[in-house]
Amino acid sequence: MHDQLPHPDPAAPYTGWGRKDLESLADRTLLALRPWATPGHARFDLPGPASGAGPVSDGLEAFARSFLAAGFRLSGASDDPQDHAGWYAAGLRAGTDPASAERWPLLADIPQTRVEAAAISIALHESRSWIWDRLDAATQQHIIDWLVPSAELRYPDNNWRWFCNVTQAFLRSVGASHDQQLVDRNIATMDEWYLGKIDGRGGWYRDGAAGSIDWYNGWVMQLFSLWYCRMSAGVPGVEELQDRFRARLSDYLSTAVNLWGGDGASLFQGRSLTYRYATLGAPWAGAIFDASPLPPGQLRRLGLGGVRYFVDRGAFDDSGLLGIGWLDQFEPMRQSYSGPGSPYWSSLGLAGLVMPADDPFWSVPEEPLPVEVSDVRGAIPQAGWLVSGTLSDGIVRVINHGVDHGDHEDPLYGRLAYSTVTAPLADAAEVADNQVVLINSDGSVTDRSGFDLLSAEDQDDLLIASSRWDRIRCWSAIRGCVEVRAVRLQRADEDQAGRMLISGFAIPQQPRPGARSGLVSEVRSLVGDGSIVAVRHPTANPFGSQLLINQVEYPKPAADTWHVVGISLYDADEQPEISWPSVTVESTEALKINWPDGTEQRIGN
Repeated sequence: MHDQLPHPDPAAPYTGWGRKDLESLADRTLLALRPWATPGHARFDLPGPASGAGPVSDGLEAFARSFLAAGFRLSGASDDPQDHAGWYAAGLRAGTDPASAERWPLLADIPQTRVEAAAISIALHESRSWIWDRLDAATQQHIIDWLVPSAELRYPDNNWRWFCNVTQAFLRSVGASHDQQLVDRNIATMDEWYLGKIDGRGGWYRDGAAGSIDWYNGWVMQLFSLWYCRMSAGVPGVEELQDRFRARLSDYLSTAVNLWGGDGASLFQGRSLTYRYATLGAPWAGAIFDASPLPPGQLRRLGLGGVRYFVDRGAFDDSGLLGIGWLDQFEPMRQSYSGPGSPYWSSLGLAGLVMPADDPFWSVPEEPLPVEVSDVRGAIPQAGWLVSGTLSDGIVRVINHGVDHGDHEDPLYGRLAYSTVTAPLADAAEVADNQVVLINSDGSVTDRSGFDLLSAEDQDDLLIASSRWDRIRCWSAIRGCVEVRAVRLQRADEDQAGRMLISGFAIPQQPRPGARSGLVSEVRSLVGDGSIVAVRHPTANPFGSQLLINQVEYPKPAADTWHVVGISLYDADEQPEISWPSVTVESTEALKINWPDGTEQRIGN
């Protein structure tokens, strides 16, 4: 698909893209959907299995999420040569007319429609002069009637509260019935999920009171909060609200910018990853709302490069459709709420199009990402994450001691490490990637769900984090491409403990097109009597198949004894050799790490 995009922008030495390329991508994405439209254009009935909400809801989902892209495309446009406005106006008529055979499910009937109502509301706001202002009064009323129940329905206690608020904001903007008190309550509730500042770092939310931390933090909690303000211009108090949200987004981007690799790849962690370049919604919002500590050239490089990463790696099939997957199509990424239209939530990654072609942003030359200038390292204490990116290969690694997913172990949340170039193994008989597990004498295996974050610190450029679960306490220190993972059993259960396994990253021996081919994840026993075991899993993940996981096995691990492993992740095509640290046991409570650059670091109690 990218082969047919315009010629490289001279101000884009890193991505080769400019605004015209993003505009062209939006056009081609929208045009590829039209052959799948119902006669009245109210749905796109795309091929593939239905979600749990059913095929009619899925068809609405494809319409609404692609309409979001059309709204961004039209917002900053001086013309509409593809008649996106006419196409989607027809769909709005057919979808909301009570007498239409293509009438959409009501918001009260299928909860998923409440998400799509939010996308439609933002799209209507952005395309107001192209669509809403040109609709006949009857169609406008039908749309209002379809959206109005959003004030009466229960939205879950998570990011969906913002879906309610932007829907209410659109209704208010057209003089329709709305509930400002509900909006204010939703904002107050979501403020309770904001995690504040720790060690000067802020900008992070939980997705609900007991929710997890993932990309929803950026593409909903950050972006939608500011878009609500954009849709509420002139409403009393909204300027102060926007200032608060701008500050939070700026804080978020100051650390989140390091979650993209030098190749534009986003961190592979959390749910709904088939939305792909929706991850760029927050950086685009930083540019649109002047809410970023990053220079405009770096935001431009991030926004365009992050989208192009997926376009160049098979996200679109031969007919131009976005399918379930990450690089190319990968059906196992489908979740219960995933339908054929779900990947079009990636439209959030096209939000930059609301800045018109004559906006100064588009004439600023690109500047490199932090990981393209030097190694990057830092802590995100709210998530219990340590972040390490390496200039040599552009890979970003995240060590995780703070995020899980409730009362069950979820590979997308609870692993000890993630990266921009690997994905976790979904299932394994004993041990998967980036785990520390005890295999008891009865064959049972410890579970990391519900673990406790103990620390996540960046002190004098030294990163360290720790967590505790079951009988295990684990510390991590990372520098460059190597993590030192130190483990101590907290209770003397020698009779139960058969062996302990500490594993590295899952590396495809048969990479998928567009994935890295030179990846290596070695493990070494630095303290203890561990032996190295290599396990090949005859399965696949979004980066490839035949997954190789190296691990260290400790037989009969004793309590109150250090077991320390070094784990690497690097691209041998870019960095052929690495140096390993040495570790000295100073006491039963403390270790000293001697890093190859001469830095010393102590961990433990």
